[in-house]
Amino acid sequence: MKALVIYDTTGKIWSVTYGITETPQGLLCMFVDMPDGAMLEYIDVTDSKNPKPVFSYLPESDIGRLQKDMRKLIERVDAVAPEEKKPETLKEFKAAKKQEISQACEQIIYAGVSVTLADGTVEHFALTEHDQLNLFGKQAQLAAGAEQLEYHSDGKPCRYYSAADMQTIIAAAMQHVSYHTTYCNALNMWVAGCETAEELQQIYYGADVPERYQSEVLKTYLLEIASLAGDDADA
Repeated sequence: MKALVIYDTTGKIWSVTYGITETPQGLLCMFVDMPDGAMLEYIDVTDSKNPKPVFSYLPESDIGRLQKDMRKLIERVDAVAPEEKKPETLKEFKAAKKQEISQACEQIIYAGVSVTLADGTVEHFALTEHDQLNLFGKQAQLAAGAEQLEYHSDGKPCRYYSAADMQTIIAAAMQHVSYHTTYCNALNMWVAGCETAEELQQIYYGADVPERYQSEVLKTYLLEIASLAGDDADA
């Protein structure tokens, strides 16, 4: 590989640069072909009109040792970040499906919920773990008798909410988290009951859970959702 070498009048090397095609003006420099396994020690300037690069070579044993150390390093990196293994057994397919469901559930919960406040306005509230902890704290403030509580909706500055509005926000948030946690649990029960990989392909976040895998809690939620949908249709 060719490199541009800048050196001084004693032959000491100051810079080795690759990928350069032009020589700088006013400097002692030359292009040098760098042999594999060689180290450029200095430039022989005994004949100033014909400078020559001087190389040193690692002993074969040292090269082998460096190669061995490099292989060990690569093995360590692979151990820390192994290549993703595709599922092969039913057990592995189930584990992959549960992970897929869990990630989808988390994303939907974190995305949050839209809440209609007392004045008819609708605001959206994210529900990351941090947001959920904040709302738990607001419950304590409400219990202590606070009449207005500071909080903020997504992308909006912090402001005061009435106790009634904050209670509405908390209730909507808790229902959102509880429903999706319950639904996710039912999907996992469905996954556990599958006997083939083909059955697992029918399962995804948002699918209707067969009744035999619906818990009593999920059935209650589904009835409430159906009732709200009916009320909206009547309106």
